[in-house]
Amino acid sequence: MLPVLQVGPMAVQLPGLLVLLGIWLSSVLIGRHAGRHGIDADVLDRLLLIGLAAGVIGARLGYVLQHAAIYFEDVRAVFSLNLTAFAAFEGAVVGILAALIYAQRKSLPLWPTLDALTPGAALFAVFVNLSQWASGDAFGAPTDLPWAMELWGAPRHPAQLYALAASIVILLIVLWLQARQEFAGQLALSWLALASGARLLLEAFRGDSLVLAGLRQAQLLGLLLLMASLAGLHLLARRQGPIGSSGGSGHGATPN
Repeated sequence: MLPVLQVGPMAVQLPGLLVLLGIWLSSVLIGRHAGRHGIDADVLDRLLLIGLAAGVIGARLGYVLQHAAIYFEDVRAVFSLNLTAFAAFEGAVVGILAALIYAQRKSLPLWPTLDALTPGAALFAVFVNLSQWASGDAFGAPTDLPWAMELWGAPRHPAQLYALAASIVILLIVLWLQARQEFAGQLALSWLALASGARLLLEAFRGDSLVLAGLRQAQLLGLLLLMASLAGLHLLARRQGPIGSSGGSGHGATPN
């Protein structure tokens, strides 16, 4: 773990820095590959900016509402630069809703747009896992295996590194598949299937899982998403012709 990176007299929160770096590199990757899917890169840049800005605001407001008593005593703390004072789920919901509204206003085609965003999402997952390794979040269950890592007072599975390795492999598969894509939606749903399958398997090594009725919540969600993505791939493959065929894939010019 390396939660704080000392740069001269400055102490930089490394997990937050890695997330910011991941956002920037992901946006660059999305812009470079947008043309493959018939989507204007500038439109995608604006979509990402709107989604990110709305997500950050939603995440901070969600955290404030969850800890209203604390912020009621010091309202100025709402505007603090504390990178841990964010509610990830609420931020994701608000950011996605804002991006969907913008995409609808611009009449962006659903599946080509999701395909265009997929390489960036796969790259961002790598940096999220790096951030969790740096912070110690998403830690592993206790184990006596030779490669166990000492964390929180016990030898544990290096669950963050398992997830990091999986996300790197998934990113490479996504980049390989992008050049061989046969129909719109294939890339996005393939990434979702791979990511869900990896979470389903790797959650067994986590030591911080939320368990409900004897089931790990993340594994149940991963199984549902895996089944849904595989079903979606099957349906889209039947309904759409290969890219460039008369059946079409929904790729086309996008308004600015």
